[in-house]
Amino acid sequence: MATTVVMPPTNTETYASKFVPRLDEIYKRGSLTAILDTPNDLVQWTGAKTVNLFTFSTAGMANYDRNAGYVTGNVNAGWEPFTLSIDRGRSFQVDAMSNDETLGMELSALLSQTERVDVIPEVDAYVFSKLAGTTGISSASGAIASAAAMITAIDTAEAQMDNDEVPYEGRILYISPDGYAQLKGGIERRIINSEDNVNMNVEFYDDMRIIRVPSGRFNTAITLNAPTTAAGVGGYTATGDAINFMIVHPSAVMKVMKHRVSNVFTPAQNIEADAYRVNFRFYHDVFVLSQKVKGIYVHHA
Repeated sequence: MATTVVMPPTNTETYASKFVPRLDEIYKRGSLTAILDTPNDLVQWTGAKTVNLFTFSTAGMANYDRNAGYVTGNVNAGWEPFTLSIDRGRSFQVDAMSNDETLGMELSALLSQTERVDVIPEVDAYVFSKLAGTTGISSASGAIASAAAMITAIDTAEAQMDNDEVPYEGRILYISPDGYAQLKGGIERRIINSEDNVNMNVEFYDDMRIIRVPSGRFNTAITLNAPTTAAGVGGYTATGDAINFMIVHPSAVMKVMKHRVSNVFTPAQNIEADAYRVNFRFYHDVFVLSQKVKGIYVHHA
């Protein structure tokens, strides 16, 4: 009787092509700031650290002269250079026998859990802290002690952005869990007796999409930990004030990811140990366009 032998994948590309698309999907689902990612057609890379982002502005109107006609206005369009500063990564090993004993679950769990637990929260925390620390944005501070105070604070922020002529459509309201509970509690609802499934969630407020942000990701400043040993604690530490809520218009933000890769090396390729080696690396940053800083409003503790 002929025996069919199924050979396992033997190259990095095979493993990467299997897992990386899943990680991309996990990132898009789990990252609260992925909605701010800049489209590729508005990004132009030049060198390892510099990204050119498309910017555009025009002159205001002038009087029309019936003899001379129109006054010419300037159109300022071009690529503005920005330098990426965040280059993060870590390498892990999964023993080949340990992975076999768990039917491959250990390697799969490492990839998915690292993305969910380590990568995504850190990227989000950095983005919020960078936006909150940008010079020129609108801001307010202080404790918000009640539902009525939360609604008043958000309404005040909206009025400020309206006066600054930030586009009304497309604003995003990022809010802390406590702030969301206050907002939800301050909105009056009527429940019909025949309803057997009561949903009290608030998905939009004044046409702004609401996105709840865990408090661990929502601070005005963070420190990116930089361990040099395997036992060293990585990730980030919140060092600023807790953010109550932040309103962002995506047009004010350029969020780019230059290099995001997870290489998977098989035991046959790993010369250091009989183990799978997984390398995580992400090179990214976020920038606020100088002419659109009023597109961000932050209220912090």
